[in-house]
Amino acid sequence: MIARWSLRLAAFGYVGLLLLAPVGVVFFRTFEHGLEPVRHVLSTPDFQHALKLTLEIALIAVPLNTVFGVICALAIVRHRLPGVGLVNAIVDLPLALSPVVVGFSIVLLYGPNGWLTGLPFRVLFAFPGMLLATIFVSLPFVVREVVPVLREIGTDQEEAAATLGANAFTTFRRVTFPAIRWAVAYGVVLTMARAIGEYGALAVVSGAVAGRTQTLTLYVDAAYQINFDTVGAYTASVTLAALAMLTLLLMTLLRPREGVH
Repeated sequence: MIARWSLRLAAFGYVGLLLLAPVGVVFFRTFEHGLEPVRHVLSTPDFQHALKLTLEIALIAVPLNTVFGVICALAIVRHRLPGVGLVNAIVDLPLALSPVVVGFSIVLLYGPNGWLTGLPFRVLFAFPGMLLATIFVSLPFVVREVVPVLREIGTDQEEAAATLGANAFTTFRRVTFPAIRWAVAYGVVLTMARAIGEYGALAVVSGAVAGRTQTLTLYVDAAYQINFDTVGAYTASVTLAALAMLTLLLMTLLRPREGVH
């Protein structure tokens, strides 16, 4: 009993020291002078644009990566296409590659002397480049959540549905997706968190122009290190934390309780 409680206290202490304490300090610093400074920051055009841009990028990147993730997971597990090992390695690449390198690669591709110049729209230091960078860094999460679940559930039910005359889409909609829906949900949460919290790649490709190409993470950096606006940096940080917690809360509320079907 003593060993069990000691292990729990050690775990809680470790989490508290590394996670809860720093986040708690940010929340305290944000509201230590009341709500008026926070309200002022929330009403500024630069903050509102940064929040809007962050949400716009996330609301495009997350659905695209969700669809890609499910299709890629099905291709890896169910169809065993040639070169599946290479596909696995490419999917894991964003986890191993520094986001700064990702941003630099986009600069090399779409910059003035890049391979993909001459496009009818601007990519670098504009919304398309920021979206590309966010999609790349948040690509693997749905795939990595869905693949082990697909392997665990096997193919028996899918084969039974096919035997009964169901086509591929019906089998996926009625059999496969219900079995993997919570893996997809966890992947979406991780993808959303990565998308709204990305900094390194965006710092390279965006230009971080206030009111134009500045997301909330870039706003935090500019407010704290350039403008010396600590309240603005704290408020933006709390907003990012609130978005992440809201996503987790929604998933928890929508998830059925254990034993309830």
